[in-house]
Amino acid sequence: MSNEIEIGRGKRARRVYTFDEIGIVPTRRTRDPELVSTAWSIDAFQFEIPVLGAPMDSVMSPATAIALGRLGGLGVLNLEGLWTRHEDPEPLLEQLAGIDDGVAAVRRMRELYAAPIRPELIRARLGEIREAGVTVAGALSPHRTAEFTETVVNAGVDLFVIRGNTVSAEHVAEPGREPLNLKQFIYELDVPVIVGGAATYQSALHLMRTGAAGVLVGFGGGASSTTRATLGIRAPMATAIADVAGARSDYLDESGGRYVHVIADGGLGTSGDLIKAMACGADAVMLGAALAKASDAPGRGWHWGQEAHHEDLPRGKRMPVGAVAPLAEIVNGPAHVADGSANLIGALRRAMATTGYSELKSFQRVGIVHAER
Repeated sequence: MSNEIEIGRGKRARRVYTFDEIGIVPTRRTRDPELVSTAWSIDAFQFEIPVLGAPMDSVMSPATAIALGRLGGLGVLNLEGLWTRHEDPEPLLEQLAGIDDGVAAVRRMRELYAAPIRPELIRARLGEIREAGVTVAGALSPHRTAEFTETVVNAGVDLFVIRGNTVSAEHVAEPGREPLNLKQFIYELDVPVIVGGAATYQSALHLMRTGAAGVLVGFGGGASSTTRATLGIRAPMATAIADVAGARSDYLDESGGRYVHVIADGGLGTSGDLIKAMACGADAVMLGAALAKASDAPGRGWHWGQEAHHEDLPRGKRMPVGAVAPLAEIVNGPAHVADGSANLIGALRRAMATTGYSELKSFQRVGIVHAER
């Protein structure tokens, strides 16, 4: 059955789905939540929970990356953020939290992010995380990757993340500007690379062929993103994840057994969204706003991404998210309200138990229903 509809005589559109339009279905079998495993591994690295902290200054600092690592997840530090531009970003983050006016906040952010990235601070921040004994991960955008890769690798990063709104394996640059050759870059690097975002089957398949260990799924689907309003681009996450999971299966056959992890990145505001992302085929999730709500998050009740302070076309906003609970309670509970903002892993464990699954990989086979909103 075709999932295309006609939106006018000269144009057809594909029917796609958001998390709000789908739900998972219990089966005939259930089990105790204590018998469920939420373990996840990528390359040689093992994690107790399938959660990555998004490389955003409102979400991850060296301290929160360490804290998430100790909770069993992976904190990814933004290597183009305030922590690698300023010796002590804490008073700057405090200052930003005190600015309520949106225009004034963007103006101040542009000033702060105009400071140069300092290689010695990259080394210091990643070294701080490494000394804590947790897995070290850092992220750069594609246009900064070649410039700082040597510094990042020498600092002892375990997992390297190349993250942009959208990353392609076939970028066309203006004359005189050499784009990043992802395949060559990943081949020559000694550490596994996670790259994205991708929102379609074809783009994900191309990224998998570069040798990436994982592919981030999403394009401006996060709470702080405004790409739908500014660029007209939208990639509803339920369909995007399922499409990229399909690319993973086909690439597994094409490559003779190489498994590339699918990591949902964006639009994951509640535990229900996280659960549905896993059901659609994600191996793990990268959380932004959900973790920015932590009372110990560096954003101090505010959340923003790099697009919010772009010099001429912001494609994101700084938004208030409040302080729901400490990071440990957001991840592992206990939750004190029934809105899906805390005990994310407890909710995942219970959903898996209710539908009869004991491991994350098998949970990808759970039944899904569609209901009109």
